[in-house]
Amino acid sequence: MNSLPLFFNRLAAMLLPGLLACVSAFAQGSGEPALGLIIGYRSAEAGTETPDLSPRHGRARAAAQWKAASELNRARTTRLASDLGIPMRGASEAGNAALLKFDRPLKGRDLEDAMRRVRLHPDVAWVEPDVLVKRLQTVPNDTRFPDQWHLQIPGGGNPAAMNLPNAWTLTTNSAVIPVVVAVVDGGVRFDHPELAQLGARLLPGYDLVSEVDVANDGDGGRDADASDPGDWVSTADRQKTLFASCTVANSSWHGTFITGQIAAASNNGAGVAGIDWDARILPVRVAGKCGALVSDLLDGVRWAAGLPVAGVPANTNPARVINLSFGGDAPCSTAYQDTINAATDAGALVVVAAGNGAGAPRRPADCQRVMAVASVRKDGAKADYSSFGPQVALSAPGGSEEAGDLNLLLSTDNAGTTVPGAHRLGYKQGTSFSAPQAVGVASLMLSVNGVLTPNALIERMKAGARAHINVGFGQCALPTSGLCRCTTTTCGAGLLDAAASVQLATGPAAIITPIGTVTPGTAITLNGSASVALTGSSIATHQWTQVSGPTVAITNASTAVAGASLPSSPATYVFRLTVTDDFLPTARTGSDTVTVVAAYPVTSGGGGGSTSVFWGMALWAWVLAVCWQQRRARRKF
Repeated sequence: MNSLPLFFNRLAAMLLPGLLACVSAFAQGSGEPALGLIIGYRSAEAGTETPDLSPRHGRARAAAQWKAASELNRARTTRLASDLGIPMRGASEAGNAALLKFDRPLKGRDLEDAMRRVRLHPDVAWVEPDVLVKRLQTVPNDTRFPDQWHLQIPGGGNPAAMNLPNAWTLTTNSAVIPVVVAVVDGGVRFDHPELAQLGARLLPGYDLVSEVDVANDGDGGRDADASDPGDWVSTADRQKTLFASCTVANSSWHGTFITGQIAAASNNGAGVAGIDWDARILPVRVAGKCGALVSDLLDGVRWAAGLPVAGVPANTNPARVINLSFGGDAPCSTAYQDTINAATDAGALVVVAAGNGAGAPRRPADCQRVMAVASVRKDGAKADYSSFGPQVALSAPGGSEEAGDLNLLLSTDNAGTTVPGAHRLGYKQGTSFSAPQAVGVASLMLSVNGVLTPNALIERMKAGARAHINVGFGQCALPTSGLCRCTTTTCGAGLLDAAASVQLATGPAAIITPIGTVTPGTAITLNGSASVALTGSSIATHQWTQVSGPTVAITNASTAVAGASLPSSPATYVFRLTVTDDFLPTARTGSDTVTVVAAYPVTSGGGGGSTSVFWGMALWAWVLAVCWQQRRARRKF
């Protein structure tokens, strides 16, 4: 009875590569080389997205669930590659998705063929190539706090400064909570004098670069050494397929610069000041020559947030804020979004650079639930290189070259053009270095109110932002603009203000139990009972409102736990909880939102059932039709 489906499946698997070759023979081969494919499966039964990975159920249980799901998905990916005739050298994970590693880098027509084969399989929801994500470009040079114009109190010829001295008066005391901040980047120079003085505040971190050629550290894979060996690209490197499109460049010391921005040894009479004088830095190395593989980057975000990554020791210091200064190569993908969702749900705010393309942001800046930061000059104008658009949360100084080093950003650096050389302070520009400004401020906010959620941090920083400055340039306008005047629709809510953000952090925190995806027609519970006020105050009122989605009635809307009955049609809903404390003389408020997706479950087409039969027959029909069309087209020329 089952012989017919089995026959079609086997026949499709045997002949699919040859038939697809007929189609791909007319494709134009181009693009970046890929080391593998990142795959999202339709079936929830064996997918790595399935386990509850949140710390609230216990680290050991989450790790065991992840390990079991990872092993199942690796076996599943191996079978998939075998059935489709794709040579592979292993299966692994990429954030919350599966990773099929090619036996050699593929690009152009060969890569298109492999992606098409996988995409057409009934159990595959989506697929993307595992390519190198290029590091955002920087401009280095070289010297102390008076030169760190971006940290000063705004005024005069420096209106874009972030007002750190007034923020430090609220946070530089023994009552603050040290916050773990992850720098997911190219590693760090632990021996830089401004960083070595951090002592135990500079955590060991981990090296998650999986490919030897990219790692450039000679030890062949992931390990506990998160130091940066240098990421230079030589003319000889460009002879390799993986680096053919890379730019010859000196080592950037990118992660070291960012680490110094956030937490360089401060108030010590020498060097530069970091934004958070008490933060603990977690270096997570994901990048090497020419950038980071998507799979390594996504695993790095997961590990930084304290979520399990197969084959890697557990991170015992989960980060509350993650700096991710990469992007610009493609629109946000499911692989990126799923991993960002997992990190956010674990309590980590993911702060990203808007990009240096002077146009619309690309991944991860165009993903949901991240905090995308654009760059402004000292005078408040959008920096000519900065990407911009409605996805941007706010803007922060990123440096600009119009007055030489004076308008660039100063932080910890290294003089080595390839391997590490003399330690120094250097100058750079780029949205890579705007993001750490927001990371440092978020860390200060958590140091006075550790229960703020990622969304609450974003909303309060946006609420505390100063208005954009009406500089003498035309308004920024998509699709592209160089130097221009920012508005709230192009450069976010305004200019980052550290003091205002820290003051807004001292109110109560609305904390909502996540809901996620439910079946249409479900009666949902809106639970804000975990909301808290700061010591010495209590929550006085709760108020639930609906932000978006088809209008529904909220029952008990003025209590901590409310409810709503959703209609029977699929839709997405957002609800907001606003809490008010009893602080005198003026009560303070805090709010947060929860998103509910009402959708019917997607069923798998696997297992040899009727879906597989129709998939095989439809695939045959489609491939033969395309081949016939190509044959007819050739006769016309």
